[in-house]
Amino acid sequence: MNQPSSDDSAAPTKPQPKSIARSAGIVSIAVMGSRILGLVREQVFAAFFGPGVANDAFNIAFRIPNLLRDLFAEGALSAAFVSTFSRTLTQKGEREAWRLANLVSNGLVLVLSVIVIGGIVFAPQIVDLMIEPGKGLTNADQAQFAYGLTVKLTRVLFPFLLMVSLAAVAMGILNSKDRYGVPASASTMFNVGSIIGGLSFAYLFAPEYIANGASALWHQQMLPRDDAGAASAITGMAIGTLAGGMMQWLIQVPSLRAVGFRWQPILSFRDEGVRQVMRMMAPAIIGSAALQVNLVVNTTFATSLGEGRVSWLQFAFRLIYLPIGMFGVAISTATLPAASRAAAADNLEEFRRTIAQALRLTFLLTIPSAVGLIVLNKPIIALIYQHGGRFTEYDTAQTGIALAYYTIGLTAYSAVRVLAPAFYALKDTRVPMMASLFSIITNYAVAKSTVDYFGMGHRGLALSISVVSIVNFALLFVFLRRKVGKMEDGNLLSTFVKVTAAAALMGAICWLVSHQIEAAMGTVSLPARLIDVGTSIAIGMTVFYLAARAFKVAELDQMTKVLKRKFGNK
Repeated sequence: MNQPSSDDSAAPTKPQPKSIARSAGIVSIAVMGSRILGLVREQVFAAFFGPGVANDAFNIAFRIPNLLRDLFAEGALSAAFVSTFSRTLTQKGEREAWRLANLVSNGLVLVLSVIVIGGIVFAPQIVDLMIEPGKGLTNADQAQFAYGLTVKLTRVLFPFLLMVSLAAVAMGILNSKDRYGVPASASTMFNVGSIIGGLSFAYLFAPEYIANGASALWHQQMLPRDDAGAASAITGMAIGTLAGGMMQWLIQVPSLRAVGFRWQPILSFRDEGVRQVMRMMAPAIIGSAALQVNLVVNTTFATSLGEGRVSWLQFAFRLIYLPIGMFGVAISTATLPAASRAAAADNLEEFRRTIAQALRLTFLLTIPSAVGLIVLNKPIIALIYQHGGRFTEYDTAQTGIALAYYTIGLTAYSAVRVLAPAFYALKDTRVPMMASLFSIITNYAVAKSTVDYFGMGHRGLALSISVVSIVNFALLFVFLRRKVGKMEDGNLLSTFVKVTAAAALMGAICWLVSHQIEAAMGTVSLPARLIDVGTSIAIGMTVFYLAARAFKVAELDQMTKVLKRKFGNK
């Protein structure tokens, strides 16, 4: 049995805290490449499969493993483990912290292995839950084919949960030790494995289909549908997704050893630290579930609307994940260890300052992102996805509409990623749980009313996610304020108003610039799209920066100093 290194002290350690802006900057830079590769991965799916039967089947099959991934990897497990590990590290020292990490990791493997086996065995029943009763995945002629493909892909993809959850524990350990770069960039390896491995297996299973798709992409040509070829190729992409999940975990192993972690074959569900993690996880699973549960519910509604709707929503939501990953998740990742240390030391003043700073940075980075995505939704979709193959101009328009409605809740969702873990740091899982339950009810009501009564189709499903995010943020903010007191409310409001005003000005300029370029160059050619989006974004960012400085947004100077320190000395 390996033991921690001899210089590990049993005495409590006091890690030196880093500023939220600096840590978030490190995570944001590291995750940028991953999110860009994530878009490349979606481009591959759009070009080779389009919003057709195979892509719908993949997205439906991946929805449940993805739901469980968010709960275990980025939700309940991450928040509960980081909070408990940080508290153990602060109060009991590294030796006990490493023991806790081993117990949690080993217990996780055992529990998730059972869940994965159950998911494989009961895949048909899981798929039944994802389909609107009596309406099928697509039209009646293709329903049985699509159903069988979805069951098959569900069985292939379920082991992804185990791999990515192990990666989440590794990320939690490294973040608690103030190591952010490697775990943040680990998801890059997931996308690399998904793209390269996926296309390799897809070509192995359906060489003619992939070769034709690559040729059409190169020559900017549209292809007729080929459901049989697509089914074989999409199976290869699913296997590549598993390879990516494995790589996401393995890349963090060297860094784990570097900070002192050594695996030990120990297992106990009665250990106080493990029980603390489990106590926090039980309600935290519900507290972290809102978004993914709502996506599952909305996928069920989308299957009743016809072929392609599931894929339109997925392609649009992938673009929302770019600013969420670069900013929302980055700020949340950097905030949780600092907030946990402040809570462990009963330093509420530092806790309030940390959360308030994180929220102001969230406003600064996500509000202009949201405005830009709303104003430029169609040019951005066309630039990223519409390159021949099987993604049409009509798909661009429908995906752009979904993107605009999703973006309404972008800032609120990113802020929830900061507020929910703050409650876990305070050992309060009840409030996030109740807020999440209310949000799930809200989503169902909004989704059903917009689809069944207002006829908004997939637009209503995107809107329901935004409404849920706003409601969830409002509830969490109000209850956290009641729990710990005012969190620099005046500064928060001031930053929100100033940033919104600067972003509104930016949006107006972006709209004018984009329309002028489209009138002069059109929207068909790739160079025209690049110039349209690139010029509009560049001018918009400049306008926002100048406006934010004119409005004296303090967080802008803070982020500028962080970037100068990061790059100025290299």
